[in-house]
Amino acid sequence: MERIKSLKLGLIVALLLSIVVIGGCVPEGAEGGTSTIYMIIFVALLFAMMYFLMIRPQRKRQKEHQQLMEELKRGDRVITAGGIYGVIESVSEDSIVLKVESGATMRVARNSVAGKREK
Repeated sequence: MERIKSLKLGLIVALLLSIVVIGGCVPEGAEGGTSTIYMIIFVALLFAMMYFLMIRPQRKRQKEHQQLMEELKRGDRVITAGGIYGVIESVSEDSIVLKVESGATMRVARNSVAGKREK
């Protein structure tokens, strides 16, 4: 995961540097209008990169987590955000009751479930 993040950061830096180099190589016209066009293109490309590299993946993760929350049912093996492994004993609107390995049960917030475990 860390490698993917560094790869994305490297891609962003490379694109920004190429846009700056290309923008600096174009001679300005008599009115200086070309630099304004390149600045608008630069800002648009910057926004597009931020959308595809940051906003879109975050929305995808949020949708996946919401779907996981809706599919929780009794008997599912889950892990919480705090690292607690357990089996769901009961599900309510805003919380779940987990049975942990020692046999104890605990109530946790429904949103604290990080994912399901394989059986």
